[in-house]
Amino acid sequence: MRIISWIFYLILFVGALGFALSNTDPVDLRFFAGQGAWRAPLVVFLLSFLGAGVVIGLLACVPTFFRQRREISRLRKEIKALSSRAAQAEPGARGPAAAPVGAAPGSAPPFVI
Repeated sequence: MRIISWIFYLILFVGALGFALSNTDPVDLRFFAGQGAWRAPLVVFLLSFLGAGVVIGLLACVPTFFRQRREISRLRKEIKALSSRAAQAEPGARGPAAAPVGAAPGSAPPFVI
């Protein structure tokens, strides 16, 4: 499986390299109807806009990331509190479903009315 993924990445890289090498003609980029233009190869503009999109996408995920970290921290504290509460319980108590002393291991507790 690892070899297949490396082959896929190699094909993707060669395709991107071919795309970049075939788009080296300079182009003009104008934002506001003739208010100056930037001149650079097309691939530079495409890669810079791709990079800007990646950064914007990652920044959009940051609030969710921190919210999930807070939730995980809260849940870990809750688990720790519950486990410490269970450890502080009476050491000999085995709960309501505990088998009576002398009962066979794995046998059900007696039915009490």
